[in-house]
Amino acid sequence: MTHPHLARPAALSQDALKTLVGLAALRYVVPGEIVGVGTGSTVNKFIDALATLKDQIKGAVSSSVASTRRLQALGIAVFDCSEIDQLSVYIDGADEVDHQGYMIKGGGAALTREKVVAAQSRQFVCIADESKLVQTLGRFPLPVEIIPMATRRIVRQFAAMGAQARVRLKDGAALVTDNGQHILDVVGLQISDPLAFESQVSQWPGVVTVGVFAFQKAQVCLLGTANGVKTINF
Repeated sequence: MTHPHLARPAALSQDALKTLVGLAALRYVVPGEIVGVGTGSTVNKFIDALATLKDQIKGAVSSSVASTRRLQALGIAVFDCSEIDQLSVYIDGADEVDHQGYMIKGGGAALTREKVVAAQSRQFVCIADESKLVQTLGRFPLPVEIIPMATRRIVRQFAAMGAQARVRLKDGAALVTDNGQHILDVVGLQISDPLAFESQVSQWPGVVTVGVFAFQKAQVCLLGTANGVKTINF
């Protein structure tokens, strides 16, 4: 008996899905304006696609040093966030997105700058592959950028919620963000009320940014699926 999965055509790889949604995001780019650009492997596909339109846009605002370097290497002008009043669109990936457009972000350690740029944008377009769509946020470890001196207390506060928080490491030492801070990755959460959760944790002394994007939620998600790009409007 043939296994049912073996009869199907080969599925697109995760990398191919990221390329598809990166290209699809170009239709949200407004000619003559500055584009908000996020961080991560899916966004890198969008940046590569954006290079084909670089003569039609004024430039970009970037959420990380890594994205800035990639944009500049492709000949796209990068503006400082503090120079811009408002952006028409911010295009970024997500580690998780639910059916209301709330997200977990920060797997690439750029959550603070991502939230800043998102807050300056009229529209957030999330680009992701279908594995990122969830019913309830929390399966992916929640990134929280913190001031290092507050680490022990914030770990205890998450423990009181029944969750486990660990300092993210890089090369055996605590990872240092573009802002000179550390990141906790928190597991054991089920975030059924993202707005209340973001509001609560953001008020803990020493928290710089919590990686729940509820107040800066997505308005559109371009989801890479086996059948092409699915557009979800929230």
